[in-house]
Amino acid sequence: MDTNQDMEKLKAENERLAKLYAAKSDLVSLSVHQVRTSLSAIKWIIKMFLDGDLGTSTPEQQNLLAKAYETNDRAINIVSELLVANKAEEIMEKDYAYGKVDIKEMIDSAVFDFSGEAYEKGIEVIFLKPEMEIPHVRADREKLRVVLQNLLENAIKYSNKHGKIFITLVKDGGFCQVSVKDTGVGISEEGKKKIFEKFYRDPEAQKQEIIGSGMGLFTTKNIVETHGGKIWFDSKDKEGTTFFFTIPIAE
Repeated sequence: MDTNQDMEKLKAENERLAKLYAAKSDLVSLSVHQVRTSLSAIKWIIKMFLDGDLGTSTPEQQNLLAKAYETNDRAINIVSELLVANKAEEIMEKDYAYGKVDIKEMIDSAVFDFSGEAYEKGIEVIFLKPEMEIPHVRADREKLRVVLQNLLENAIKYSNKHGKIFITLVKDGGFCQVSVKDTGVGISEEGKKKIFEKFYRDPEAQKQEIIGSGMGLFTTKNIVETHGGKIWFDSKDKEGTTFFFTIPIAE
């Protein structure tokens, strides 16, 4: 048996499978984006009918429209979770491209991205900007954006209506430390041990939001630790949760 020949065959097969996997991942992302865009367009048309912008409806029509809006919203959540799960696998596989990142500007951008979602739920997102100058961090820009988006999205998703979310940013030695504090349901005692596990969803979170992949915090932890930082949390029942993470400062 020719060992070198066998190794070459295995290498070629591995490369072929890698290309197929990448093509599958891109196809899923593209398809899910298209479906979510269409569902979002339908959502706002239904909302216009519900708000009376397109004329008055009978109580029976209003009831049916409300159910259609709710069902459509659930479908949007499902495809969003598919996108998160697909993106998570992609993140685990791809190399990191490090550079100098203005983390303060990135937090501002993330807050803006979720302003509509927060407004719809009556939640105020407050970035308590540091008075001192914050240096740039050494990070993969897009992966750091995923960390901020995951934590902010969870804070909004699991906060009580008309709650508040506070974000802080401080320099701590050779790191920048970010915190995202919500006023939500908190994490159960079981969840405190498992919250970063792959596919795990806390029972308290499931009461708030049935749909979820359980990949968000697993992915977030992986990204933070790959950067050389740490992630942890402080949670009190019915009082909310604060997630903290650190990212090394750029030289």
